[in-house]
Amino acid sequence: MKITLENLGKRYNRQWIFKDINLELSSNNSYAITGANGSGKSTFVKVLMGVTPPTTGQIKYSIDGMNIEEEHIYQYSILASPYLDLIEEFTLLELITFHFKFKKIKHDYSIQDIIEIAYLEKHKNKLIRNFSSGMKQRLKLVLAFYSDTPILFLDEPTSNLDAKGIDWYKNQVENNKEKLIIVASNQAFEYEFCKNHINISKYM
Repeated sequence: MKITLENLGKRYNRQWIFKDINLELSSNNSYAITGANGSGKSTFVKVLMGVTPPTTGQIKYSIDGMNIEEEHIYQYSILASPYLDLIEEFTLLELITFHFKFKKIKHDYSIQDIIEIAYLEKHKNKLIRNFSSGMKQRLKLVLAFYSDTPILFLDEPTSNLDAKGIDWYKNQVENNKEKLIIVASNQAFEYEFCKNHINISKYM
C-alpha cells in the first residue's frame, strides 16, 4: 500500500494548518505525526483518510501498483481515536458483530477472539454506554488492530488507558507491523516504534 502526497495543503479561512507537503508513505513502515496541541495532527490524518478534502495539492493511493480512487480508500483504512463515537445502545457483542459486517476480520480470528484479546470477556452483553472511557478506547483499538485493512491510523491511541492498557497497546502494535501505520501523537511512548517522524509544524 502506498500513499503519495503532492504539494498537499489545508487551510481554514485564511489560516494555513499545513502546506507544501510532498511525501510517500508505504506499507511495512510506520510514521509518527508529531507537533504541539493544535498544530494540525488530527486534521492531517482526516485529510489522509479522505474525510476532509485538502485545500491544495493531491493524494494518490495505490496497492500493488494499482491506483485506488479516493472515494474507495475507506475500504483500505481504519482509524482508532478518542474522538470517534461508538454506538452506545449496542452491547459489546452487538457492536463488534456490526463492525465486522463492514470490515473484514483478520485471517484466523473470530469475534470471540477479539473480545478475549481486549480483555472484555466479562462484558460481552454489557451496553457500550456503561463502559468506562478506558474500556471504550481499548475497544476502538482492538477493532482497528483486527480489521483486515492495509492502512492503520492511530490518533492519540492511548488516551484514557492505564499503564496496563498502554502495555497492551504496544504489544498489539507489534502484531501489525506489516501494515502502513500512521500515529498522530505528541506522546513519545505512543510512537516509539515508528521509523519515520513527520513534524507537522514544519509545514506551516
